[in-house]
Amino acid sequence: MSYKRILTIQDISCVGQCSLTVALPILSSCGIETCILPSAVLSTHTAGFSGFTFRVLTDDMPFIEKHWQKENIKFEAIYTGYLGSVKQIGYVKSIMETAGTDNMVSIVDPAMADNGKLYPLFNDEYVQAMKKLCFGADIILPNITEACFLTDYEYKETYTKDYIDEILRRLVNSGAKTVILTGVSYREGKTGVVVYENGNYSYYEHRKIAKGCHGTGDVYASAFTGAYLNGKSAYDAAKIAADYTVACIENTQGDPDHWYGVKFETALNMLGDMIK
Repeated sequence: MSYKRILTIQDISCVGQCSLTVALPILSSCGIETCILPSAVLSTHTAGFSGFTFRVLTDDMPFIEKHWQKENIKFEAIYTGYLGSVKQIGYVKSIMETAGTDNMVSIVDPAMADNGKLYPLFNDEYVQAMKKLCFGADIILPNITEACFLTDYEYKETYTKDYIDEILRRLVNSGAKTVILTGVSYREGKTGVVVYENGNYSYYEHRKIAKGCHGTGDVYASAFTGAYLNGKSAYDAAKIAADYTVACIENTQGDPDHWYGVKFETALNMLGDMIK
């Protein structure tokens, strides 16, 4: 594998094992030079903590982009996670246009919704902006809720394979190139990912752990990106990321003091072995 340079754009929670605090070490452990652009800095993440600090860095983003242009800094991949506003999405689109190499791969995790609802502070204007970012990207990693918002399709908690197939059809017809649809469960005790790649659909099923952990979506997206940039197919990268994320959750079970995140560090060697 050639030594690649990736830029990941998302917020950074100083404590909480999510966003950039998982993306940076996971991607680095995959042998990839990992550069970051924080969209915001928080003292902790927002799930379960109170009184956290929050500083938005939106206005810094265009100046950072201009400096990179001056220095002719380019990235072979750009991977985005949580973006806090429509304005930030616009800056990200510009950076993808100016800071990528000729064969740059763009990977978007449209982190904006779950369980049938948008995250707080997001609205339809944000969804419309995210549609443009996703349908211009090479790879997207939505969960079912996000996929429904991206396609204006009804969200259902109980569904069939035909329902999932229709979501994928709508995503592809809207312009999605490669899709990793996460959180797809067809039977009790199991969940998995549906992968659309080069016109083909495939499904990888794995054990569903009843007690989830905060930040596992970021862990999954980062592990997928690391495996994919190491030459794995989208399906193989999706499988590796799923197995790694499950192992991280398993390693966190039984520790009531570690409620705020997942012990992803304890399985990094496993991730490296799977990629090799």
